[in-house]
Amino acid sequence: MALTDTAVRNAKPKEKPYKLGDSGGLFVIVRPNGAKWWRLKYRFGGKEKQLSLGVYPDVSLHQARRRRDEHRQLLADGVNPSGHRKVEHAVTGDGSPDESFEAVAREWLSRQLPSWSEGHARTVEYRLVAYVFPTLGTRSMTDIGPQDILAMLRPIQEAEKYETASRVLMVVRQVCVYAIATGRITHNIAASVRPALTQAPPSKHFAAATDPKEIGPLLRMIDGYAGSPVVLAALRLAPLVFTRPGELRHAKWVDIDLDAAEWRFQSRKRRPISSCLSVVKPFRSSATCAHIPPTRPNGYSQGRGTTDARCPKTPS
Repeated sequence: MALTDTAVRNAKPKEKPYKLGDSGGLFVIVRPNGAKWWRLKYRFGGKEKQLSLGVYPDVSLHQARRRRDEHRQLLADGVNPSGHRKVEHAVTGDGSPDESFEAVAREWLSRQLPSWSEGHARTVEYRLVAYVFPTLGTRSMTDIGPQDILAMLRPIQEAEKYETASRVLMVVRQVCVYAIATGRITHNIAASVRPALTQAPPSKHFAAATDPKEIGPLLRMIDGYAGSPVVLAALRLAPLVFTRPGELRHAKWVDIDLDAAEWRFQSRKRRPISSCLSVVKPFRSSATCAHIPPTRPNGYSQGRGTTDARCPKTPS
């Protein structure tokens, strides 16, 4: 049965998005927040597709039907309405930013920031900006298919960045889950992409030194390291504090108490946890301190080995 303006106007939001159908593939989707979006469902090239026609009441029932008829005429002429719209947007710069992948992704990202560390948020945003937005950013969520996502990931894999491609896909899937929850799409368009990705070749792992007899030679190799003083300091500290490499690389002088021989810091995991404690007696060793770089204004090291004023002097 065809819709009436009264029926659309009086449609109340529910816990989940729901549809009210009109005719010729036209329907309105009512979201939990009360927003009402016009959609056109059609088939092209043997595949079902959807096209956004605007928001009610900015776009009335009469206007939505007129737009539906225009797009159906394109179908009759053998033209994909979605492709035709992309060409128009490219020429006029007119798009629907609230429905574009980039707009939805940034909306999703803004809602994750309170529970993410600054570093993790920066990494996720970089993956979107560097890899996803250039090809999918301006496209409507309803116009993107699994083949588009796969095409976006192909250049990453061709550069043999297999892990990067996997992590980018993971971000896209999370954006799609958010788009489903907010009524932009009805299914996860990225869910079927992973099996089509090229699998990374087996990695070669370096065996850990588990035999106590192997520890001595390892420590002697560290002492004999002839590279930069900063790397030497990190190598000497690593087997004494047992922290992640990233924690050691990002150590700040403000977290180190030389008098108490303690290094207290907060884990750099995605979600904050309670402070960790490492008792670092070697920090009071002049041999190690001589290679710890001084601090910058932001609290991190400068990257050049030098003797810090707080380290005890080496006896002559």
